[in-house]
Amino acid sequence: MKQISLAHGGGGEEMNELITELIFKTFDNEILRAANDSAILSLKADEIALSTDSFTLSPLFLDEDINIGKLCVVGSTNDILMVGAKPLFMSLAFIIEEGFSFDEFEKILQSIKEECIKNDIKVVCGDTKVVPKDKGDKIYINTTMLGQVIKKCECKNLKNGLDILISGDIGRHGASVLIKRNDLDASIKSDCKSLKDEVLSLLNANVKIIAMRDATRGGLSGVLNEWAKQGLNDILIYEEKIIIQDEVKGLCELFGYEAYELANEGTFVLCVEKEDSLKALEILQNFNKNANLIGEILNEKNSRVILQTAFGAKRFLESPKGELLPRIC
Repeated sequence: MKQISLAHGGGGEEMNELITELIFKTFDNEILRAANDSAILSLKADEIALSTDSFTLSPLFLDEDINIGKLCVVGSTNDILMVGAKPLFMSLAFIIEEGFSFDEFEKILQSIKEECIKNDIKVVCGDTKVVPKDKGDKIYINTTMLGQVIKKCECKNLKNGLDILISGDIGRHGASVLIKRNDLDASIKSDCKSLKDEVLSLLNANVKIIAMRDATRGGLSGVLNEWAKQGLNDILIYEEKIIIQDEVKGLCELFGYEAYELANEGTFVLCVEKEDSLKALEILQNFNKNANLIGEILNEKNSRVILQTAFGAKRFLESPKGELLPRIC
């Protein structure tokens, strides 16, 4: 089996083979062909959105459909969507460990290509580095995504009286990683997917969205606590409105985890004006029946997230402490 060597990061013929013959051919487009270390882009928009992220995943392949390649495109795409922008261009940089197989690298590249095609995104520049064996955990991927703003959605505009919705059930990505790492017999599939269709449908319907966040590391709890601190207001969440698969609940009970803190890669939280909450919910449920209106921002200025059970009891939903599942993304 052909493997990547340190020579592939040395700037010579081997590096040219890796970049020109494999990476460039995978993402071939007129902008990438003209680029060196940077690309010149033409945008007519008055405002652009820019996001950068780095990705690790252990194991690299969760199943036949989801791997670190798909994850890096989905994660970057969703970050841009969350500020009300349409993703357009992406940079792509790899840190590859010596000895990593060409076959696995090509599978990752193909996953990236497929997800970029689905989302109409062009890879326009990037970088590749090869590090010695046992110094890189197989492969790291860094992306930068640039998008065109459609309607600005910024967390600084949070205020009391807004309704809070979620686009689907929670905890499946973190649970799927946990299952794969521990070789457990369970049928939980990661929610990893682009949120482009949902977000653009909301924007095109002129839903009054104030803020959006994808609930990745730190999960739903992380997003809500960050919003409570940013806006200073208390947030009230109704536990019975949040859908958690029974398999995810069982896994959390087994390992002592909080489902609200598990990572998601295809689920987002949004704040909308009350007058538009039902309209937003209808749109979201067209994509996922588990979408729901889960709470509201209160007038009290204590920066707390309050979780209310179906029986009326309340507890604080605290911000995640430490790292439950290291190196998810």
